Amino acid sequence: MAVGSMLCVQVGLGASVGLFDDIGPAGAACLRLSWAGVIALAIVRPRRGTYSPDARRGGLALGVVTAGMTMLFMAAVDCLPLGTAVALEFLGPLGIAVLRGRGVAAGWPLLAACGVLLLTQPWQGVVSATGVAYALGAGSCWAAYIILTQRVGDAVSGVKGLAISMPVAAVVSCCVAGPSLASDLTPGLAAVGLGLAVLLPVIPFALEMLALQRVHAGAFGTLMALEPAFAVGVGLVALGQVPGPLAALGSACVVSAGIAAARAGARSPERRALRTPALRCPPFLRARLRS
Repeated sequence: MAVGSMLCVQVGLGASVGLFDDIGPAGAACLRLSWAGVIALAIVRPRRGTYSPDARRGGLALGVVTAGMTMLFMAAVDCLPLGTAVALEFLGPLGIAVLRGRGVAAGWPLLAACGVLLLTQPWQGVVSATGVAYALGAGSCWAAYIILTQRVGDAVSGVKGLAISMPVAAVVSCCVAGPSLASDLTPGLAAVGLGLAVLLPVIPFALEMLALQRVHAGAFGTLMALEPAFAVGVGLVALGQVPGPLAALGSACVVSAGIAAARAGARSPERRALRTPALRCPPFLRARLRS
């Protein structure tokens, strides 16, 4: 599920860059999140009383973080090469892997970090300070996103949490970029935004919420090290960008770290059960048990 999510993310990012000239990075993020909010409500169809107060609060926080992560990263991609932006953003999940990893050896996050550096080779080019700040901000939001997605996914079954987080993210993005987007939006761009919203973020966020119900946050953060490798693969297939020897070595490093995290990071049934609300015993059954 995590691998499928990353593939959708990279393809979606490549397609979203084409919208920058028409509606800008903030507008592209706002358009995608707005459609994602509509789609999430249409698919999940949340009912009143389904969500506990903790689930509602977690979903609200997740929506704010999702909007921040998406908009900051779009701004970073507008200033930096995609690989560099992804590598810097990955520092957020990597921090989660180091601080909260259980069953994941400390060497795997370090190996993933070395792989990210080999993939992007930031020492070869001039890096925009503004772009770096955007990417690091997106990375901080990504770290919070991992923790909150797991919390919301444990509080409600399946992908019901998206019915809260996606509409909230849409509202936040509209508050930031809605006025400028409204003046540039055309029916054609709106249709393109709908397709991109399905590719990113609806499918990836749903897959990530399901994945985080099965692995702990530390392992998931390390598994996200595969993201830069997917960026290189998409560039090779779609854009004809052949990676050099160092980039190929970096891909091997992050793939190895990701596989190790996936094997070591399964959440135990006991730990998952702790987050599952206990079922109440009906009164008539309690009476029979007493007798």
